[in-house]
Amino acid sequence: MRAKHVAILSIAGLWAAAPLSVLIAKDGVTSTRPAADTARDADRKPAEMVKFAKATKGKTVVEMLPGAGYFTRVFSDSVGAKGKVYAYWPQSFAKAAEGSRKINAEPGRGNIEAFVGPLSQIAPPGVADIVWTSQNYHDLKGPKTPADATAQVNKAAWDALKPGGLYVISDHSAEAGSGMRDVDTLHRIDAAALKAEVIAAGFIFAGESKALANPADNRTLNVFKPEIRGHTDQFTYRFKKPRK
Repeated sequence: MRAKHVAILSIAGLWAAAPLSVLIAKDGVTSTRPAADTARDADRKPAEMVKFAKATKGKTVVEMLPGAGYFTRVFSDSVGAKGKVYAYWPQSFAKAAEGSRKINAEPGRGNIEAFVGPLSQIAPPGVADIVWTSQNYHDLKGPKTPADATAQVNKAAWDALKPGGLYVISDHSAEAGSGMRDVDTLHRIDAAALKAEVIAAGFIFAGESKALANPADNRTLNVFKPEIRGHTDQFTYRFKKPRK
């Protein structure tokens, strides 16, 4: 991983002092989400993402590169006390996993477990109903990452999933036909190129959500530019591991 992505993905300060909103989950478990998270719900569409990923009660979700834990908490609520959320961090991000462990210590979040391992193992084999990653796949590309990083991760997602399990990837859209050109400069990736790569890894394409699409984004700006940050055009693809 590039050094600048350590700062982007770990976001350590957000775990320390964010005010918490206390919620009662549908299964009666008291849970908490930071006000900083709920303020982003209009842009990140958690209800739509949970529905698209089919992250229902009792499911096991592996979240790759969970950042400050926005979707970690969302999935913790959606799978409930009988479900499980593995928050995966690569070994080079081992310190950032402490943030996921702090989330685990929040009320109602005993279903979260930080998992630290190589890119080739993101969770115990065969445990996952869903492997999820948001705004991170492009970070596995670029001149300062291993050439086979995405191949390792796609194989690891395959190994972590049960037969019939779902691999869901959301990321910032690059210009159509641009391939991997903008992954290191604009932090965007061409949806068609990503789709082809995951299908080549053996997965079956199983649907698309346009909930995070923004036609007003012309896809030419760095995603961290103030005028577009938080409002980029994003694609969300669902892939399936065949049962046989």
